Amino acid sequence: MKIKDSEILIVPGLGNASPFHWQSRWADKMSTARRVEQDNWDRPERDAWTARLTEEVQRAAKPVILVAHSVGVLTVAHAAPQLVGKVAGAFLVGASDWERPELKDKFGDHGFDPVPRDPLGFPALVLASSNDPTCDLDKAEGWARDWGVRFGNAGEAGHFEAESGHGPWPEGLMAFAKFTQSLQPPAA
Repeated sequence: MKIKDSEILIVPGLGNASPFHWQSRWADKMSTARRVEQDNWDRPERDAWTARLTEEVQRAAKPVILVAHSVGVLTVAHAAPQLVGKVAGAFLVGASDWERPELKDKFGDHGFDPVPRDPLGFPALVLASSNDPTCDLDKAEGWARDWGVRFGNAGEAGHFEAESGHGPWPEGLMAFAKFTQSLQPPAA
């Protein structure tokens, strides 16, 4: 599948993606990309975030490819049952583990835990880092297995944000291009 034949929906995580973040840079370079905006970037809440994602996917005129980061990955996982048939694939990077108890203390009843374990229903690639402070590699790999999708270990990549050296992230863009080439439009 070619990028021009799809709508790329950028699904950022906590705090949104800064202008220096790879998601923002990619959105600026891809003519069919747009960000899924949330009302409150600093207080993620599963029902609100998944509803907004579902609305944006339903609004799309072409097959959708999701590009999610951090808690955006969990947003995709929670919304997946409503996205089947419209999403051609999902590129899921640096999932953040919101099952950690300290996030309940910080954000209250955010609703992202427990993380769904059912198959997503569309192709996806989960990229994780061996030194991501927000999620253990084994946990991310387990989610990918449960979701029935491909998994990639990106080595020591931190949390895949500008602070860990992932501004333009050309290696990620190459992985994304290879991933999109493997996709087919969803069956109508």
